[in-house]
Amino acid sequence: QVTLVESGGGLVQAGGSLQLSCAASGRTFSNYAMGWFRQAPGKEREFVATISRSGDITDYADSVNGRFTISRDNAKNTVYLQMISLKSEDTAGYYCAAARRGISASGASYDYWGQGTQVTVSS
Repeated sequence: QVTLVESGGGLVQAGGSLQLSCAASGRTFSNYAMGWFRQAPGKEREFVATISRSGDITDYADSVNGRFTISRDNAKNTVYLQMISLKSEDTAGYYCAAARRGISASGASYDYWGQGTQVTVSS
């Protein structure tokens, strides 16, 4: 069992920045690829970013590529999502997830999910 707890969400103006964190506990964090997903009201959950177990491989959704950066610190059992140049369309609940099988843009590949943290971008 892996427990994931997100933090760092909040209200920010368009063009601003936020850093989300996701702290993991339970099984060995470095055994899991990690991902960030988001879901806006009335919309389906969508992939945001993913990072490999060692952190050497990352992948991003086109909508955030160049603005968001995923990283991890295996010594701290934490994955981060640095977000800059935020837009109103980035408003959503952001969820981190852990995958035993490796990086993936599909939510179905992830075994554990956090409860989420809300990001609201005002225009």
